[in-house]
Amino acid sequence: MTGRGEVLRTVMSRTGTTQSGLSRISGVRQPSISQFVSGKVDLSDEQLDRLLSCMGFRLEVIRRPVEPDLNRSERRSWELHRRLSSHLTRSTFEKWRPTIEGNIKKFRGRVNGQPHTRNLRRWQGLVETGDVLGIQRVLTGLDRESIEMREVSPMGGLLPQDERAEVLAGVG
Repeated sequence: MTGRGEVLRTVMSRTGTTQSGLSRISGVRQPSISQFVSGKVDLSDEQLDRLLSCMGFRLEVIRRPVEPDLNRSERRSWELHRRLSSHLTRSTFEKWRPTIEGNIKKFRGRVNGQPHTRNLRRWQGLVETGDVLGIQRVLTGLDRESIEMREVSPMGGLLPQDERAEVLAGVG
């Protein structure tokens, strides 16, 4: 994916617009434009669209859903954790906390190597601070960090057995 600064640089080159020229017509300071173009400072889609319009262009952002490429184990783990997330509230978190903390303690003695030890520390931080939203992001996230954190998930034993069996039957 092309960065916003690169898009700006490309249009400036194509239109023969200098940084100082773009500054004069846009009202954006030249040092800021320089930082955008170099990638030192990111700019929003709205800022980029405004700058592009000064050069006769518009920004088109295409958003589309992309199904992640998960292996069977990652898909199963995500499905189980997603189901668990549907039960997670501040109240259930407080009820689950002793189990979660116990699981973290058990893992601490068995887990070594990276990224597992780092991810276990991240889990511990989320639990200690009571960050329910952060926990839900990890339970449902499809980014590599969330996938790896679920490899050392302290959430074992919390999903009712009938729901666990239902999820596993659906994953196949």
